[in-house]
Amino acid sequence: MSALLEVSGVSVSFDGFRAIDNLSFSIGHAELRAVIGPNGAGKTTFMDIVTGKTRPDTGTVRWGRTGRSLLRMSEARIAREGVGRKFQRPTVFEDQTVADNLMLALRKDRGPLAVLVFRPTAEDRDRVAGLAGEIGLRAALDRRAGDLSHGQKQWLEIGMLLAQEPRLLLVDEPAAGMTLAEREHTTELLKEAAKSRAVVVVEHDMDFVRRLDCKVTVLHEGSVLAEGSIDHVTRDDRVIEVYLGR
Repeated sequence: MSALLEVSGVSVSFDGFRAIDNLSFSIGHAELRAVIGPNGAGKTTFMDIVTGKTRPDTGTVRWGRTGRSLLRMSEARIAREGVGRKFQRPTVFEDQTVADNLMLALRKDRGPLAVLVFRPTAEDRDRVAGLAGEIGLRAALDRRAGDLSHGQKQWLEIGMLLAQEPRLLLVDEPAAGMTLAEREHTTELLKEAAKSRAVVVVEHDMDFVRRLDCKVTVLHEGSVLAEGSIDHVTRDDRVIEVYLGR
């Protein structure tokens, strides 16, 4: 099966520092992948390249079954193509309800006139209720987002991304600051999402990565150091030396 995302030979430097060095990475159309590595390994820059925020100096980034170049697209176009990104800190509309946040995120025509005349349909309301159920917030639909716990805000933001029907979801350190119960729910949420789309999770917490039970890519100095199951990469002497430190 062809890859959904194919990064080949990508390099980028900032003021003489090689942040990404001949990086190659691919992920399938419905796959969960964890990306780990020490600070400065290139994890954030990798996501910046895929979303169009940073343009590499060399290499290719191919997308979809026809292998179109993401490097020729704007950030907005890449988002419309189905690349969604969740940053570490949740960004939700805190003064709006959970239902309103999800409704605002639905994949719709977002032109000025369309926004002005938008009225939610029964189908829209059903979709919002379904999303709330997926993320574990069905009972909180009428609650103000600002009143949610940190973990619930993370789930709401994931739900808002799912509302946009992405084909690839990039998630940055979703387990940070969560309780054990919240982490367990987040694990199941990401696993479920990956049944119908590609999900890349950048994470430092090795216990959380192990719970994801997926292929792991280890980055170091801007390139892939090791790749495989969590047991495979944690036994790799190079990974132990540069990242695990034991």
